Amino acid sequence: MTNIEQMIQNLCPNGVEWKTFDELGSFYGGLSGKSKEDFKDGNAKFVTYLNIGNNPALRLDIEDTVKIEPNEKQNTVQYGDALFTGSSETPDECAMSSVVTEHPSEALYLNSFCFGFRFKSLDGIYPIFYKHYFRSEAFRKAVRRTANGTTRFNVSKKEFAKLSIPIPPMEIQKYIADFLDRFSALAAELQAELQMRRKQYEHYRTQLLTPHSESNSADKSDDCNWVTKTLGDVCEINRGIRVVKSELSQEGGFPVYQNSLTPLGYYDKSNYPANTTFVISAGAAGKVGFSDVDFWAADDCLCLTCPDSLMSKYLYYQLMDKQDYFLSQVRHASVPRLSRTVVENFKVSIPSIKEQERVVEILDKFEKLMTSMEEGIPAEQIRQQKRYEHFRNLLLTFPRKAV
Repeated sequence: MTNIEQMIQNLCPNGVEWKTFDELGSFYGGLSGKSKEDFKDGNAKFVTYLNIGNNPALRLDIEDTVKIEPNEKQNTVQYGDALFTGSSETPDECAMSSVVTEHPSEALYLNSFCFGFRFKSLDGIYPIFYKHYFRSEAFRKAVRRTANGTTRFNVSKKEFAKLSIPIPPMEIQKYIADFLDRFSALAAELQAELQMRRKQYEHYRTQLLTPHSESNSADKSDDCNWVTKTLGDVCEINRGIRVVKSELSQEGGFPVYQNSLTPLGYYDKSNYPANTTFVISAGAAGKVGFSDVDFWAADDCLCLTCPDSLMSKYLYYQLMDKQDYFLSQVRHASVPRLSRTVVENFKVSIPSIKEQERVVEILDKFEKLMTSMEEGIPAEQIRQQKRYEHFRNLLLTFPRKAV
């Protein structure tokens, strides 16, 4: 017998009490009477649809604002409230929940596309427990039965109010919540570790690629060989050639790069050799790519052919280090675009070939390590999420108390 089974047997041998939302509290709506202008330079914070949909426990580090006039009557969000999204494109995503598990330090308003539920009393209610329960398969299955629609689905508030939820003893609520929170904490630790390693790598990359920095040269005499030139002066820059998508296959042949760093498909010809750096000029405009195999560059790729004095892989690392600059120069219209002139006028610092080889060797090792981490950590997060969902669905199924 597990700990939780023993606790249920000791604390509620006749089963767990269940009550409907109607019995436990009341629902309230989001902001009303607001126009688009009210959401520009507002004086109060509001909870977005995405904040609720993405977070079982509401995030309170909110930046979204709305204008609220003095004495204006609007509902505010409080500790212990359960917030639910409104309509959705599928019944599976209707009424996704987020529970307010911390006390807000300021007035928070709920957006008009969501609704909230407030318990009459939090006596016997542990909000952290319900952040897990409202995402459990048992509860989500019940919610789906209240959804109706064709192209867009809404939950029936009348039917939703009739849904019943378990009210196990507080000791059981806390035990389960603490157990399940350990999985969330582990996932957060893994993500923090990945972010820290990425920042460390980027910092060291910048140091290696900066003239006269402390770490950019094993031989200080190499510092004298650094020159700065524009890409237009040092490289041959050519736009790729358009290819008809219907001529591509899903595998085999040469990868085709168009408006993304993900191959559009595969072609039986190539127009650029391996070890070529390129910049996307439309779509994922400003993104820097490097191919270690022969490939076909389509017309949204600006390919950089380097002279003997500049290694293409070194150039790739230089441009990656300034990725944010290229992204900042993108013109955002119906299709984001990066001007060829921006690429041509970009200044790159070039040391001796010997120094380039040294830097590339170091950064290649770092890239391999980061790739391994970025593949391994998300895979571990997925495993932990599956374990979490398994235990959540297992632990949050309670026998009903006999009437």
